[in-house]
Amino acid sequence: MSRGSFNKAAALHLSAVGVLFALHFILPDYHHGNLARIMVLASFAMAYNISFGYTGLLSLGHAMFFAAGLYTAGLMAQFAGLGAAGGIILGLAAGFALAVAVGCLALRTTGVAFMIVTLMFAQAAFLTIFYFGEYTRGDEGFIIPSLQRHLFGLSLAEPAVRYFVALTLFALCVAVSYGVARSSLGRVFAAIRENEERTRMLGYNVFLYKLAALAISGAMAGAAGAAYGLLFGYVGSTFASIQYSIFPLLWVLMGGAATVLGPFAGTLLMFYLVDISSAFTTANMLIVGLALIGLILFFPKGILGTLRERVAPWLP
Repeated sequence: MSRGSFNKAAALHLSAVGVLFALHFILPDYHHGNLARIMVLASFAMAYNISFGYTGLLSLGHAMFFAAGLYTAGLMAQFAGLGAAGGIILGLAAGFALAVAVGCLALRTTGVAFMIVTLMFAQAAFLTIFYFGEYTRGDEGFIIPSLQRHLFGLSLAEPAVRYFVALTLFALCVAVSYGVARSSLGRVFAAIRENEERTRMLGYNVFLYKLAALAISGAMAGAAGAAYGLLFGYVGSTFASIQYSIFPLLWVLMGGAATVLGPFAGTLLMFYLVDISSAFTTANMLIVGLALIGLILFFPKGILGTLRERVAPWLP
């Protein structure tokens, strides 16, 4: 990437964060709350993009990393009285540790086998939540005590605080994704995605690089899960279900795999497609499916992926 392209890419991502900052002062309450939720979910999608978009690891188990952060923060707040800062740090650590443990086993497989193994691990994690229902409250879930939803003395239940914490998490995930995309590590990830055997022949330890991608992805997903529980005050098994492994895949495909802001664009689009269509039909996922078909026809690489291919090759 040339210096001019680097400057344009950096300016674009800084501008995106700046626009989101400015929207806090403009949006009505309903959309203000929605955008805070979207930024946290987009952070989860960016985590998935590290493993799938940049490294080519098609996982159907990322809900377990999100849920690891969510339940770690929630249970530590519920039973240990841990505050929000500690909850987010431990949630990140839980996602990282689980990703490393799962990766050491699942990465012994490739392709469809890897997808199935990650799905099996995710289902095992989902069932574990019900096994320990005495603490997790199973399908019902539980509310995180308001006293533990404070960060540096500020209540995360306050809309303005919640928004800026979500924006901070989103900005950090953008920075990590942008750094990975431009680094030598990211170039090795891309080489593995394009041709794993050739990358191995060049002398790279492919297993360790794939494990690193999964670990970074798991840590980001865990942090997003912890933030989601603490910001919105609820922990439930829905977030560990198969749909929350499929959602980030759809968000990334819609926005553009291996683009930094593509996951945000996909999350924003799908969130409002569901939100708007819910007003006149219960078949809102049918609307999402039709939109996805339209995107495949006209934007085969997602919104930002296709724009990068056609008009903006400097997009990371």
